[in-house]
Amino acid sequence: MFLQDKVLIVTGVGPGMGSKLCRIAAEQGASVAVSARSEGFISELVEELHIAGHDAIAVPTDVSDDYQCRRLAAATVEAFGRIDGLVNSARSRTRSRQIEQADLASWPPVMDVTCFGALRMSLAVLPTMKAQQDGAIVNVGTISTVWPGSGEANYAVAKAALGGLTRHMAAEFAQYNIRVNHTRMGVLWGASIQRLVRTRAKDEGRTEQDIIDDFIRNIPLGLIPPDDECAKSVLFFVSDLARMVTGATLDINGGQYMAP
Repeated sequence: MFLQDKVLIVTGVGPGMGSKLCRIAAEQGASVAVSARSEGFISELVEELHIAGHDAIAVPTDVSDDYQCRRLAAATVEAFGRIDGLVNSARSRTRSRQIEQADLASWPPVMDVTCFGALRMSLAVLPTMKAQQDGAIVNVGTISTVWPGSGEANYAVAKAALGGLTRHMAAEFAQYNIRVNHTRMGVLWGASIQRLVRTRAKDEGRTEQDIIDDFIRNIPLGLIPPDDECAKSVLFFVSDLARMVTGATLDINGGQYMAP
């Protein structure tokens, strides 16, 4: 098990890749602090993990609030004694207008959760990781930063800032043996994309396979990457297999975008 005896915090946990991160981490031997604004969902997920014999706690957290971030870190230490890894996957994603008609007042809240929220959580776990002289932080990004999509500018800008923040944290935190890396996610086959496929097929009078084929046309591996497989790639950065990797960006998208 590649996460045996690790203690991991995952933020922004929902029914997509976030829940897969928690399940796989637990199956691979980690104790997991499950966090999101929605208390009901994360409590159900933790109950599921407990039934399967895993150690986990649910800590409702809004990463736009400093106090709640510190509370999550403290609850994790209280429950498990340490913090080995933090996966910053909390985000705010609201559909924006074309840039020409952008409502700039709607952009700062997206940045506050998506980028600054990751920074708040990283600072919240930093004292514990410094004391341990060990730790790993993974900031979850998006292909939208390098593959522009209509109406995604505010989200992409926040995630691009997160990529830059990753490199600066990696450089500064290395003195404490804390690694900081970045994943750039493409389209993920999970609950949300499945709903989108069904909706588009109905609205456009096409088959669901037609819609799926639209997505995979530009994906060399020939499928929409499953969110559980993508979660494993994210968790690689938390594991000891990546102990010599920091400040890196890993594209997880089936080859849709290949960084030069």
